Amino acid sequence: MAPPLLLLQEIHLALGTTRLLAGATLSVGAGERLVLVGRNGSGKSTLLKVAAGMLTPEKGTRFLQPGATLRYLPQEPDLAGYDSVLAYVEEGLTAGDDPHRAHWLLDQLGLTGEEDPARLSGGEARRAALARALAPKPDILLLDEPTNHLDLPAIAWLEQELRQMRGALVTISHDRRFLENLSRAMVWLDRGTTRRLEQGFSKFEEWRDKILEEEEMEAHKLDRQIVREEHWMRYGVTARRKRNVRRVGELAGLRQRRREALSATGNVRMAASEAEGGGTVVMQAESITKGYGEAAPVVRDFSTRILRRDRVGIVGPNGAGKTTLLNLLTGQLAPDEGSVRLGTSLAMVTLDQKRESLDPNTSLSAVLTGGHGDQVDVGGQRRHVIGYMKDFLFAPDQARTAVGVLSGGERGRLMLARAMATPSNLLVLDEPTNDLDLETLDLLEELLNDYGGTVLVVSHDRDFLDRVCTSVIVSEGDGAWQEYAGGYSDMVAQRGRGVEAKASAEAPTSQRGEPRAAPTPPPPAKSRLTFKQQHALASLPAQIAKLEGEIAQVQQALASPGLYERDRARFERFTAALTAKQDELGKAEEAWLELEMLREEAGG
Repeated sequence: MAPPLLLLQEIHLALGTTRLLAGATLSVGAGERLVLVGRNGSGKSTLLKVAAGMLTPEKGTRFLQPGATLRYLPQEPDLAGYDSVLAYVEEGLTAGDDPHRAHWLLDQLGLTGEEDPARLSGGEARRAALARALAPKPDILLLDEPTNHLDLPAIAWLEQELRQMRGALVTISHDRRFLENLSRAMVWLDRGTTRRLEQGFSKFEEWRDKILEEEEMEAHKLDRQIVREEHWMRYGVTARRKRNVRRVGELAGLRQRRREALSATGNVRMAASEAEGGGTVVMQAESITKGYGEAAPVVRDFSTRILRRDRVGIVGPNGAGKTTLLNLLTGQLAPDEGSVRLGTSLAMVTLDQKRESLDPNTSLSAVLTGGHGDQVDVGGQRRHVIGYMKDFLFAPDQARTAVGVLSGGERGRLMLARAMATPSNLLVLDEPTNDLDLETLDLLEELLNDYGGTVLVVSHDRDFLDRVCTSVIVSEGDGAWQEYAGGYSDMVAQRGRGVEAKASAEAPTSQRGEPRAAPTPPPPAKSRLTFKQQHALASLPAQIAKLEGEIAQVQQALASPGLYERDRARFERFTAALTAKQDELGKAEEAWLELEMLREEAGG
């Protein structure tokens, strides 16, 4: 077996009073495709910086094979001090690297190289940093949230480029579809240490949940006292991953209603605080058109009718006009032609993707309470701020933590908590998944599922759109927009392709005349369910309900005071039976979910 190119052993590191790494290990071999996962604040970015040689651990060793080249993409690239984007990218090249590749990568990523770094958007800065990291064709590439601020065409291009690279890859990302497409092994950072799974992301969550379930069961067997807050934060969120029958069934029902509404018009346990009132029709757009100056309209002759409880995704490449369309639909921008009619008593809450509305000097609890007292009004009920914080996976001792020291993911969670505590019947979410870890994404999906109002969301996260949306409005180019019932995958199946890069006057080519990479072909449409699958889909809900009843009975028996001391053998039989029943229930729910998704993709 060949020695690793990069090896971290027994890494220990604390930042301030917080110990992030307590014996973490990372081994990267030639050509490996590793994904580093863990909750926000667990130390993933810190471990990646140690791997990149940017941080020195208090204890432990870092070994990099002599002569091996390594490049690192930070979450927030710093282009200060460079006269142009090209100068920034070329500065990352070394002797022997092909200078033409820097030009080619910038062209592929929609940049000329002449841009002023000080005037770049977040997405453009991320593209420039990607070009700098990829240009040398390194032996090891470390990527920290590479898809943040990228649009769907750029994400598809990046996936294809990374598949073709020969070097090793270590990635931190929240984008499930991106991880599924690229990963071959997983490294889970949890409580300062690492575990490794020699399989891709599709197997990770099941593996992680099994480990946590075994830990929890062992704690019960040994009769240990588990701190309630830690128990909830560590073990409670794993149940959210499996979308239960009720949740998926409700989404299927909403999608069917949206399908019928579009057909009729021809073109058209936490609870969020919901404002009183609000009619069935939330907004209705009739043949709206909007342009700027002499340029072609970014929205042309678009009509839609959005109803209460609809979850509508808006997708398209950067520059297509997603924000313009969003502002038109919500009445913040008047159309040049056509009309928009808003429903009565709308109370809108907007989640801003840059988290700019958070004061870095304000404490976490003050953000949620408005600085008054220790109570939060949620859904008409007064709740203590500590209890509400726990719903969003914050520990009680973080109540007085200043916003400025929170990680990007923690700030995202805090924005969610504040938004969901504000009375509303219309949520407008602009890239809500940026910086969120997998557990928080599950939390967000659950919140949106339980929300009684309407949701408009702009997102480049394909898996999130699949799990949340009842319909997707996609840019067709030249100012045209079309709405499709279902999530992102449903849109691809109906449309025959995904989101393409925004067309330009001439087909762009590289400095060396190389054409752009061909778009990734869409997945084939699913065929209709077989008779056996239809029978399983019909019978599984009853089987699931029966298993839930049996699990409740076993849990009730286990809850008997002093059972462990009185009859240890019986206690162990019950715990073994509980584990088996829960495993059987999980498999039944997964089977039902898979069949339900197949039924939806087959069109009913």
